[in-house]
Amino acid sequence: MKLILTADVDKLGAPGDIVEVKGGYGRNFLLPRGLAIVATPGAERQIESIKRVQEAREVRDSDHANELKQKLESLADVKVAVKTSDTGKLFGSVTAGDVASAIKSAGGPAVDKRAVHMPKEHIKSTGAQSVVVELGHDTTAKVAFEVVPA
Repeated sequence: MKLILTADVDKLGAPGDIVEVKGGYGRNFLLPRGLAIVATPGAERQIESIKRVQEAREVRDSDHANELKQKLESLADVKVAVKTSDTGKLFGSVTAGDVASAIKSAGGPAVDKRAVHMPKEHIKSTGAQSVVVELGHDTTAKVAFEVVPA
């Protein structure tokens, strides 16, 4: 069975790879979980868009990583707006995905949420916070942001 991977699968391939697998593995595991799609001519075009997104997020070399680090550390006024009660307690928490989208909306580069390392598992209070963003090539950036009531 010929499939196109849409996600990273251990010991099989990366998104956009065309793989040949046994029928049962494809029908019973990969397809129901959304890890792959059937290889059709229309799906071939979808591979190109997946690879373009990957290339946009990829850090090319250490110079590019240092450039991203400077951009991230020079960002000012990064705010994450969350719903809070009258006493200031958050409804829910601030996750790495929330921080990544706040960086993007503040004019920073697109950051993968898996590269954002939270100080705790989730942030559950308002105020000034900071996170570490892993950029690759042994480069990390510290990004300061503020959690504000929405």
